[in-house]
Amino acid sequence: MSRLIVVSNRVSVPQAMGAAGAQGGLAVALGAALRENRGIWFGWSGKETDSFTGHLDMQRNFGVTTATIDLEPQDVDEYYNGYANRTLWPLFHYRIDLTEYDRSFGESYVRVNQRFAESVIPLIEPEDLVWVHDYHLLPLGSMLREKGVTNRIGLFLHIPWPPTRLFVSLPNHEQLVASMLHYDLIGFQTEEWLDSFIHYIKKEMGLKVAKDGTIEYQSRRIVARAFPIGIDYDEFLEASRSADAIGAYDRLKNSLGGNRKMLIGVDRLDYSKGLGERFDSFDRFLTDNPDMAKDVVLLQIAPPSRGDVSSYQLIRHDLERKAGHINGAHADVAWVPIRYVNRGYPRSELAGFYRAADIGLVTPLRDGMNLVAKEYVAAQDEEDPGVLILSRFAGAAPQMQDAVLVNPHSPEEVSDAIKQALAMPLEERRRRHQALLASVRDEDVVRWREHFVEALQGKGADDHSTAGNASPQKVPVKTQ
Repeated sequence: MSRLIVVSNRVSVPQAMGAAGAQGGLAVALGAALRENRGIWFGWSGKETDSFTGHLDMQRNFGVTTATIDLEPQDVDEYYNGYANRTLWPLFHYRIDLTEYDRSFGESYVRVNQRFAESVIPLIEPEDLVWVHDYHLLPLGSMLREKGVTNRIGLFLHIPWPPTRLFVSLPNHEQLVASMLHYDLIGFQTEEWLDSFIHYIKKEMGLKVAKDGTIEYQSRRIVARAFPIGIDYDEFLEASRSADAIGAYDRLKNSLGGNRKMLIGVDRLDYSKGLGERFDSFDRFLTDNPDMAKDVVLLQIAPPSRGDVSSYQLIRHDLERKAGHINGAHADVAWVPIRYVNRGYPRSELAGFYRAADIGLVTPLRDGMNLVAKEYVAAQDEEDPGVLILSRFAGAAPQMQDAVLVNPHSPEEVSDAIKQALAMPLEERRRRHQALLASVRDEDVVRWREHFVEALQGKGADDHSTAGNASPQKVPVKTQ
């Protein structure tokens, strides 16, 4: 039986494995797969070292083996804060205005990917499946091939893939994509991101792509496919019924007082989440509906992230300014319209908060998937469910058509959606929720993981990989 080797930028904290509600659904699903397949989870420890040695810190907790390396401060600054989060992240979220092109960033990105390849190779046995995750490690597959690895290797991208007209602004974009074509399987969150990738492959590289997503490249066949990710429904349902969740629900409900309705947003502090636009939309609702305003509260939970990147510092200051302005303009001594919280909460408590909220406000400007939308639906009381307002630009939107879909760039449209949701009859709320819940339950993270691994194994289709049958060709990976 093949083992599974998972490679990601960061490795989930080992001691949290198996603790209900303590981890995200992705970590839970990958942990289960690693236990079932005697696998290893490899990545950066999150720690820095004065000099890179390639030393592996091996641990085994709750049946999962992890292997981590430390990186030098320069690598963290240029590879992680630099190329990954100041170049690729904004570009892939269509924010070309925030994208920074710096040669040192690209050089460090290549260097760190090489270090990942050199460090993980001793862990890979001949029959292992290798599953690489996300935009931090796009060229890793080609580097493993250069070093003689002939195993089946797959990549899953958790964020959007931008349209060709934007992606070509990236220096040396051809070499980066060519390096990706040494994976056997490339997975995307949605058909939209898959289509954008295929368009680039055809238009810029002149390659043939079959109807089933098979790409022919240098005597190899690579499969590109959409694998929409979900939440761990059973695990989240258990967390939502825990004492912590019930306590969080009661605490929040009691704090509202009277019959006030609550909207909730839970997002990492990031410009892709559309938080500034969300505050503007709520301000428009308060202004346009003064008769309803004092009966509504917006709770926005926004844990800070990437504080070393200047654009993230700016968005935090902007949101603090907007929250203060809106509260100053609309509040009175007994009511404050926006509760803006810059800290994170355990998933079990968040489940209680979701259940207490009459509206889930999930309005990213661009998102690979957005699992908060699915968690909100899973946490609801089926007899008296809340309403999900969802950006049509979230990756989850194609699966969640029974949400109230909005354009997050339009304050008027979002304001109207809030008014519609607050007035929605119980029968309609139940109908929408039942359809959404069926999707969340049936298309969960376990199904996603099983489908990807089966595709990587070549089950259910011809094994298109020529790995092991052809000598790998070295592809120069230049990012600047």
